[in-house]
Amino acid sequence: MLSSLLPPEVEVEECFGDPEDAVLMPGEEAVIARAVDKRRMEYITTRHLARTALTRLGFPPVAIGTGGNREPLWPAGIVGSMTHCRGYRAAAVARVGAGGGAAVGGPGAVASRLGTVTGLGIDAEPHGPLPEGVFDTIARPDEMPALAELAAERPQVRWDRLVFSAKESVYKAWFPVARRWLGFGEASVAFVPDEGMSGAGVVSGVGTMPGPMSGTFSARILQSGAPITQMSGRWTIESGLVLTAVTL
Repeated sequence: MLSSLLPPEVEVEECFGDPEDAVLMPGEEAVIARAVDKRRMEYITTRHLARTALTRLGFPPVAIGTGGNREPLWPAGIVGSMTHCRGYRAAAVARVGAGGGAAVGGPGAVASRLGTVTGLGIDAEPHGPLPEGVFDTIARPDEMPALAELAAERPQVRWDRLVFSAKESVYKAWFPVARRWLGFGEASVAFVPDEGMSGAGVVSGVGTMPGPMSGTFSARILQSGAPITQMSGRWTIESGLVLTAVTL
C-alpha cells in the first residue's frame, strides 16, 4: 500500500503484525529497556522492516539508533522514516541525492542507486475519528473552509485524521533537514482527491469505511526562517488505515 505513495527509488517494507524473526541489534535495546511489551514490539518490528529495506540498497544489517528527539539514526548516505499503528508497521528508506556516498555491503551488494531524494516522511493511522479535542489543537483556521467542503463532498473520509497524519509525515521529512521542531500550527495542509476517487462505503469494526481512496496534499511551512517552505505528498485510505507520505 505505502509503496504507491512513494517514488521508485524508495524501498518500502510493511507488515500487519509482528514477525517472529524480528530482533534487536546491539545498541538498540537501551532505548526500550523499560518499555511495555506493545512499545517494544513496535520498535523491534519497524527496525526489522527498515533493515530489510536497507538490504535492497546494498547495506548489511545495521543498528538503527535513536537520537535526542526520538528520530531514527540512519546509516550515512540514507534517509528514511518509520511508522506504526495498531496492527500495522512500515519503514521506507532511500539513498540521498547527488553526493550520497558509495555503495556498501561488500561482494554481491546491490549497486548504489543515487536519486534525488533528500528527505522522507511516512505515517500510518487508523481510519477513525481523532480523540475529542485533538483536532482543534492541530488544525489551523485557514485549513477549515476547504476541509469542511471536502467533508460535505466525501463524508466517508475522516479528514481530521488525515490532517493529523499528513502533518506527522511533514514533520518527519522536515526534522532531519531543519534539525528543529515544527509545530502542528506551523504547517498548513491542503488536500486534493484523485480523479474518480471511489466513495463507496464498506462496513468495518469502527463504522462505515470507504473503499480505497487516494489523493495528493500540499503543505506550506509557516515557521520564520524555515529552510523549507513547501512540501507535497500523497495519501491513501485502505484496509481501515490512513497512510500519508512526503518525499523531498
